Amino acid sequence: MDDDDDDVDDDDDGNVLYIKRQSHRSNHAGYLPYHSRPVSGRHCQTAALPSPRPIALIIKKFINADFPGPLGYLTGYLAIIIGAGLTIIVQSSSIFTSNLTPLIGIRVIELDRMYPLTLGSNIGTTTTAILSALANTDGLRNALQAAFCHLFFNITGILLFYPIPYLRFPIPLAKFLGNCTAEYRWFAIVYILLMFFLFPALVFALSIPGWYVLLGVLGPVCLFFIIIGVIKCLQAKRPQSLPRKLQNWMFLPQPLPSLEHYDRTMQKVFFFKRFQTDSTEKTDTGATSDRQANGESSTRL
Repeated sequence: MDDDDDDVDDDDDGNVLYIKRQSHRSNHAGYLPYHSRPVSGRHCQTAALPSPRPIALIIKKFINADFPGPLGYLTGYLAIIIGAGLTIIVQSSSIFTSNLTPLIGIRVIELDRMYPLTLGSNIGTTTTAILSALANTDGLRNALQAAFCHLFFNITGILLFYPIPYLRFPIPLAKFLGNCTAEYRWFAIVYILLMFFLFPALVFALSIPGWYVLLGVLGPVCLFFIIIGVIKCLQAKRPQSLPRKLQNWMFLPQPLPSLEHYDRTMQKVFFFKRFQTDSTEKTDTGATSDRQANGESSTRL
Protein backbone atom coordinates (compact mmCIF):
# COMPACT_ATOMS: atom_id res chain seq x y z
CA MET A 1 0.00 0.00 0.00
CA ASP A 2 1.31 3.48 -0.87
CA ASP A 3 2.21 6.12 1.64
CA ASP A 4 -0.78 8.20 0.57
CA ASP A 5 -3.25 5.40 1.25
CA ASP A 6 -5.04 4.64 4.48
CA ASP A 7 -4.02 1.65 6.56
CA VAL A 8 -6.90 -0.04 8.38
CA ASP A 9 -6.13 -2.61 11.06
CA ASP A 10 -8.70 -4.92 12.60
CA ASP A 11 -8.54 -6.72 15.89
CA ASP A 12 -9.53 -10.36 16.33
CA ASP A 13 -13.23 -9.63 16.68
CA GLY A 14 -13.40 -7.02 14.00
CA ASN A 15 -15.25 -4.64 16.30
CA VAL A 16 -12.53 -2.03 16.75
CA LEU A 17 -10.92 -0.35 13.78
CA TYR A 18 -7.80 1.74 13.80
CA ILE A 19 -7.27 4.24 11.05
CA LYS A 20 -3.76 5.43 10.50
CA ARG A 21 -3.05 7.92 7.79
CA GLN A 22 0.51 8.62 6.86
CA SER A 23 1.20 11.25 4.26
CA HIS A 24 4.44 11.63 2.38
CA ARG A 25 4.24 15.31 3.31
CA SER A 26 4.40 14.48 7.05
CA ASN A 27 8.14 14.25 6.95
CA HIS A 28 8.46 17.88 5.95
CA ALA A 29 8.46 20.76 8.41
CA GLY A 30 5.07 22.26 9.05
CA TYR A 31 3.04 19.04 8.53
CA LEU A 32 1.85 16.73 11.25
CA PRO A 33 0.75 13.13 10.56
CA TYR A 34 -2.54 11.67 11.64
CA HIS A 35 -2.28 9.07 14.39
CA SER A 36 -4.42 6.13 15.27
CA ARG A 37 -7.50 6.41 17.38
CA PRO A 38 -9.78 3.51 18.39
CA VAL A 39 -13.37 3.65 17.23
CA SER A 40 -16.00 1.02 17.73
CA GLY A 41 -18.57 -0.48 15.39
CA ARG A 42 -18.79 0.58 11.78
CA HIS A 43 -18.14 4.26 12.42
CA CYS A 44 -14.58 5.22 11.66
CA GLN A 45 -12.92 8.59 12.06
CA THR A 46 -9.47 9.95 11.47
CA ALA A 47 -8.02 11.67 14.50
CA ALA A 48 -5.34 14.31 14.42
CA LEU A 49 -2.54 14.70 16.89
CA PRO A 50 -3.59 16.11 20.25
CA SER A 51 -3.21 19.87 20.32
CA PRO A 52 -0.34 21.38 22.24
CA ARG A 53 -0.84 22.17 25.89
CA PRO A 54 -3.39 24.99 26.16
CA ILE A 55 -1.94 28.37 26.91
CA ALA A 56 -4.55 28.75 29.64
CA LEU A 57 -2.92 25.98 31.66
CA ILE A 58 0.47 27.62 31.29
CA ILE A 59 -0.92 30.98 32.44
CA LYS A 60 -2.69 29.31 35.35
CA LYS A 61 0.45 27.52 36.47
CA PHE A 62 2.70 30.56 36.08
CA ILE A 63 0.57 33.35 37.51
CA ASN A 64 -0.94 31.41 40.42
CA ALA A 65 2.41 29.96 41.50
CA ASP A 66 4.11 31.16 44.69
CA PHE A 67 7.74 31.45 45.61
CA PRO A 68 8.98 28.42 47.56
CA GLY A 69 9.28 28.45 51.33
CA PRO A 70 9.16 31.68 53.32
CA LEU A 71 9.58 33.69 50.13
CA GLY A 72 5.96 32.92 49.25
CA TYR A 73 4.90 36.05 51.12
CA LEU A 74 6.75 38.16 48.53
CA THR A 75 4.84 36.70 45.58
CA GLY A 76 2.04 39.20 45.96
CA TYR A 77 4.45 42.13 45.84
CA LEU A 78 5.90 40.77 42.61
CA ALA A 79 2.34 40.60 41.27
CA ILE A 80 1.88 44.26 42.24
CA ILE A 81 4.99 45.19 40.25
CA ILE A 82 3.80 43.12 37.27
CA GLY A 83 0.37 44.73 37.37
CA ALA A 84 1.91 48.20 37.51
CA GLY A 85 4.29 47.43 34.65
CA LEU A 86 1.61 45.99 32.35
CA THR A 87 -0.68 48.94 33.07
CA ILE A 88 2.11 51.38 32.23
CA ILE A 89 2.56 49.58 28.91
CA VAL A 90 -1.13 49.71 27.92
CA GLN A 91 -1.68 53.10 29.64
CA SER A 92 -5.04 52.02 31.00
CA SER A 93 -6.02 50.20 34.17
CA SER A 94 -9.49 49.58 32.73
CA ILE A 95 -8.06 47.57 29.84
CA PHE A 96 -5.85 45.57 32.18
CA THR A 97 -8.53 44.72 34.74
CA SER A 98 -11.23 44.09 32.13
CA ASN A 99 -8.98 41.49 30.52
CA LEU A 100 -8.36 39.84 33.87
CA THR A 101 -12.04 39.59 34.77
CA PRO A 102 -13.00 36.84 32.27
CA LEU A 103 -9.86 34.92 33.24
CA ILE A 104 -11.15 34.91 36.80
CA GLY A 105 -14.52 33.71 35.56
CA ILE A 106 -13.04 30.67 33.82
CA ARG A 107 -10.72 30.08 36.80
CA VAL A 108 -7.49 30.59 34.94
CA ILE A 109 -6.37 33.19 37.49
CA GLU A 110 -7.29 32.93 41.14
CA LEU A 111 -9.06 35.79 42.86
CA ASP A 112 -6.32 36.02 45.47
CA ARG A 113 -3.81 36.61 42.68
CA MET A 114 -5.90 39.18 40.86
CA TYR A 115 -6.06 41.31 44.01
CA PRO A 116 -2.36 42.34 43.98
CA LEU A 117 -2.41 42.63 40.19
CA THR A 118 -5.27 45.12 40.48
CA LEU A 119 -3.46 47.05 43.20
CA GLY A 120 -0.44 47.31 40.95
CA SER A 121 -2.67 48.43 38.14
CA ASN A 122 -3.86 51.31 40.31
CA ILE A 123 -0.26 52.45 40.63
CA GLY A 124 0.51 52.00 36.94
CA THR A 125 -2.41 54.13 35.86
CA THR A 126 -1.00 57.14 37.74
CA THR A 127 1.87 57.38 35.26
CA THR A 128 -0.53 58.85 32.72
CA ALA A 129 -1.23 61.80 35.00
CA ILE A 130 2.47 62.23 35.76
CA LEU A 131 3.38 62.29 32.07
CA SER A 132 0.59 64.79 31.40
CA ALA A 133 1.87 66.98 34.24
CA LEU A 134 5.40 66.95 32.86
CA ALA A 135 4.08 68.22 29.55
CA ASN A 136 2.65 71.30 31.29
CA THR A 137 5.23 74.06 31.15
CA ASP A 138 3.25 76.86 32.76
CA GLY A 139 1.82 75.28 35.91
CA LEU A 140 4.27 72.41 36.28
CA ARG A 141 4.35 72.58 40.07
CA ASN A 142 0.60 72.42 40.57
CA ALA A 143 0.21 69.74 37.91
CA LEU A 144 2.86 67.54 39.52
CA GLN A 145 1.29 68.01 42.94
CA ALA A 146 -2.05 66.79 41.64
CA ALA A 147 -0.42 63.84 39.86
CA PHE A 148 1.61 62.81 42.91
CA CYS A 149 -1.50 63.08 45.10
CA HIS A 150 -3.06 60.47 42.83
CA LEU A 151 0.05 58.28 43.07
CA PHE A 152 0.48 58.43 46.85
CA PHE A 153 -3.25 57.99 47.42
CA ASN A 154 -3.08 54.60 45.68
CA ILE A 155 0.17 53.68 47.45
CA THR A 156 -1.48 54.48 50.79
CA GLY A 157 -4.38 52.20 49.90
CA ILE A 158 -1.95 49.36 49.20
CA LEU A 159 -0.15 49.92 52.50
CA LEU A 160 -3.48 49.79 54.34
CA PHE A 161 -5.15 46.84 52.66
CA TYR A 162 -2.41 44.48 51.53
CA PRO A 163 0.63 43.93 53.81
CA ILE A 164 -1.50 42.57 56.69
CA PRO A 165 -3.48 39.52 55.46
CA TYR A 166 -6.33 40.15 57.91
CA LEU A 167 -6.97 43.54 56.31
CA ARG A 168 -7.45 42.11 52.82
CA PHE A 169 -11.21 42.21 53.24
CA PRO A 170 -11.85 43.27 49.61
CA ILE A 171 -11.29 39.62 48.67
CA PRO A 172 -14.15 38.16 50.78
CA LEU A 173 -16.29 41.15 49.83
CA ALA A 174 -15.70 40.38 46.15
CA LYS A 175 -16.64 36.74 46.72
CA PHE A 176 -19.80 37.80 48.58
CA LEU A 177 -20.87 40.18 45.81
CA GLY A 178 -20.08 37.57 43.18
CA ASN A 179 -22.17 34.93 44.93
CA CYS A 180 -25.08 37.36 45.31
CA THR A 181 -24.90 38.30 41.64
CA ALA A 182 -24.73 34.64 40.61
CA GLU A 183 -27.90 33.92 42.59
CA TYR A 184 -29.81 37.13 41.86
CA ARG A 185 -29.40 38.69 38.44
CA TRP A 186 -30.78 42.06 39.48
CA PHE A 187 -28.26 42.47 42.31
CA ALA A 188 -25.48 43.72 40.03
CA ILE A 189 -27.69 46.42 38.51
CA VAL A 190 -28.93 47.59 41.90
CA TYR A 191 -25.39 47.60 43.28
CA ILE A 192 -24.10 49.74 40.41
CA LEU A 193 -26.95 52.22 40.75
CA LEU A 194 -26.51 52.54 44.51
CA MET A 195 -22.72 52.65 44.81
CA PHE A 196 -21.85 54.56 41.63
CA PHE A 197 -24.73 57.01 41.37
CA LEU A 198 -26.99 57.36 44.41
CA PHE A 199 -24.39 57.08 47.17
CA PRO A 200 -21.90 59.57 45.59
CA ALA A 201 -24.79 61.97 44.96
CA LEU A 202 -25.83 61.66 48.62
CA VAL A 203 -22.29 62.30 49.86
CA PHE A 204 -21.98 65.33 47.57
CA ALA A 205 -25.32 66.72 48.73
CA LEU A 206 -24.39 66.29 52.41
CA SER A 207 -21.00 67.90 51.90
CA ILE A 208 -22.52 71.15 50.61
CA PRO A 209 -23.75 72.36 54.04
CA GLY A 210 -20.46 71.40 55.67
CA TRP A 211 -18.35 68.51 56.90
CA TYR A 212 -20.23 68.37 60.24
CA VAL A 213 -23.48 67.53 58.44
CA LEU A 214 -21.73 64.85 56.44
CA LEU A 215 -20.14 63.40 59.57
CA GLY A 216 -23.38 63.60 61.56
CA VAL A 217 -25.36 61.67 58.96
CA LEU A 218 -22.87 59.17 57.60
CA GLY A 219 -20.96 58.63 60.87
CA PRO A 220 -23.71 56.58 62.56
CA VAL A 221 -24.36 54.71 59.31
CA CYS A 222 -20.70 53.71 59.00
CA LEU A 223 -20.62 52.71 62.67
CA PHE A 224 -23.71 50.56 62.16
CA PHE A 225 -22.14 48.68 59.25
CA ILE A 226 -18.91 48.19 61.20
CA ILE A 227 -20.87 46.59 64.04
CA ILE A 228 -22.71 44.35 61.57
CA GLY A 229 -19.38 43.28 60.06
CA VAL A 230 -17.92 42.43 63.47
CA ILE A 231 -21.00 40.37 64.36
CA LYS A 232 -20.78 38.54 61.02
CA CYS A 233 -17.15 37.65 61.65
CA LEU A 234 -17.96 36.38 65.14
CA GLN A 235 -20.88 34.35 63.79
CA ALA A 236 -18.57 32.64 61.32
CA LYS A 237 -15.57 32.03 63.59
CA ARG A 238 -16.65 32.17 67.24
CA PRO A 239 -20.45 32.00 67.50
CA GLN A 240 -20.28 30.78 71.11
CA SER A 241 -18.94 34.19 72.19
CA LEU A 242 -22.18 35.87 71.11
CA PRO A 243 -25.55 35.79 72.85
CA ARG A 244 -27.79 33.04 71.58
CA LYS A 245 -30.04 35.51 69.79
CA LEU A 246 -27.14 37.05 67.85
CA GLN A 247 -25.67 33.75 66.68
CA ASN A 248 -27.84 34.05 63.56
CA TRP A 249 -30.15 36.58 61.96
CA MET A 250 -33.32 34.54 62.20
CA PHE A 251 -34.86 36.94 64.71
CA LEU A 252 -34.99 39.71 62.10
CA PRO A 253 -38.01 40.28 59.83
CA GLN A 254 -37.98 38.36 56.56
CA PRO A 255 -36.85 41.21 54.22
CA LEU A 256 -33.71 41.89 56.30
CA PRO A 257 -31.66 38.65 56.59
CA SER A 258 -32.26 37.46 53.03
CA LEU A 259 -32.81 38.79 49.52
CA GLU A 260 -35.57 36.28 48.79
CA HIS A 261 -38.32 38.82 49.43
CA TYR A 262 -36.73 41.35 47.07
CA ASP A 263 -36.08 38.63 44.53
CA ARG A 264 -39.75 37.76 44.28
CA THR A 265 -40.59 41.43 43.91
CA MET A 266 -38.00 41.95 41.16
CA GLN A 267 -39.26 38.92 39.30
CA LYS A 268 -42.79 40.28 39.30
CA VAL A 269 -41.86 43.84 38.37
CA PHE A 270 -38.95 43.40 35.95
CA PHE A 271 -39.41 39.74 34.96
CA PHE A 272 -35.96 38.78 36.24
CA LYS A 273 -35.21 35.11 36.66
CA ARG A 274 -32.55 33.36 38.64
CA PHE A 275 -29.60 31.59 37.09
CA GLN A 276 -30.51 27.96 36.68
CA THR A 277 -28.47 25.21 38.23
CA ASP A 278 -26.71 22.63 36.11
CA SER A 279 -29.32 19.97 36.77
CA THR A 280 -32.14 22.35 35.94
CA GLU A 281 -30.39 23.45 32.78
CA LYS A 282 -29.89 19.85 31.71
CA THR A 283 -33.53 19.06 32.43
CA ASP A 284 -34.72 22.13 30.56
CA THR A 285 -32.36 21.41 27.69
CA GLY A 286 -33.64 17.85 27.45
CA ALA A 287 -37.24 19.02 27.58
CA THR A 288 -36.54 21.62 24.89
CA SER A 289 -34.91 19.00 22.69
CA ASP A 290 -37.89 16.70 23.15
CA ARG A 291 -40.27 19.49 22.28
CA GLN A 292 -38.23 20.37 19.20
CA ALA A 293 -38.15 16.73 18.14
CA ASN A 294 -41.87 16.38 18.65
CA GLY A 295 -42.43 19.57 16.72
CA GLU A 296 -40.28 18.38 13.85
CA SER A 297 -42.02 15.01 13.75
CA SER A 298 -45.43 16.63 13.85
CA THR A 299 -44.36 19.01 11.10
CA ARG A 300 -43.20 16.14 8.97
CA LEU A 301 -46.48 14.33 9.54
